[in-house]
Amino acid sequence: MTRELKALLVHLLTATGAVFAMLAMLAAVEEKWSLMYLWLVVAFAVDGIDGPLARKYHVKHNAPQFDGILLDLIIDYLTYVFIPAFALFKSDLLPGWTGWVAIILITFASAMYFADTRMKTKDNSFSGFPGCWNMLVLVLFAIEPNFYVSLTLVTLLAMAMFLPLKFVHPVRTERWRTVTLPVAFAWTFFGGWAAWVDFHPESWAHWGLVVTSIYLTLAGIAQQVFPARNGA
Repeated sequence: MTRELKALLVHLLTATGAVFAMLAMLAAVEEKWSLMYLWLVVAFAVDGIDGPLARKYHVKHNAPQFDGILLDLIIDYLTYVFIPAFALFKSDLLPGWTGWVAIILITFASAMYFADTRMKTKDNSFSGFPGCWNMLVLVLFAIEPNFYVSLTLVTLLAMAMFLPLKFVHPVRTERWRTVTLPVAFAWTFFGGWAAWVDFHPESWAHWGLVVTSIYLTLAGIAQQVFPARNGA
């Protein structure tokens, strides 16, 4: 198999995320939330492995006819932002005016963030909350907090998208990666488990989701508070 074909196959793998996004959207329209999230978890897993493969097979050089970064951003907006925002609104986790406020904040702020050329830091982390609304909404489905708590979380994270706060990339941020990467795998496992049991309130998956989400949200900020000795 040639290098060019391997690089092309990586692009095709990335593009499957669009298919999984459509399957998730169809499930969301029918209010089949568990099925929707199972497809989103699959898309999340694909998103986690296509980047390392793209760098390994040098897709920019070996398959330059396709813009892998643009392709990834399009799919990420669907799976990380658009579909979760729709589910949050349609599920009545945020009833009435709170749902409208949430979907406007999520979609508008995320569109601006995804187009921001400053979204990456020197250590390949994210500058500002990276629009991982699929992770937040999954946790909200699992624990079903008071709607004011949900609205507060949405508002704070939308604001955090444009603040000088660092959020780790599980694969590309080298510092603490030996912890962060397993935690990201654990989050994916707990997310799939929670959806598989239809968000049963007594499932241990919910606690796993909460703990791993807290780590992934705060790890980058903790690195800013406690910088590495070498200045990284």
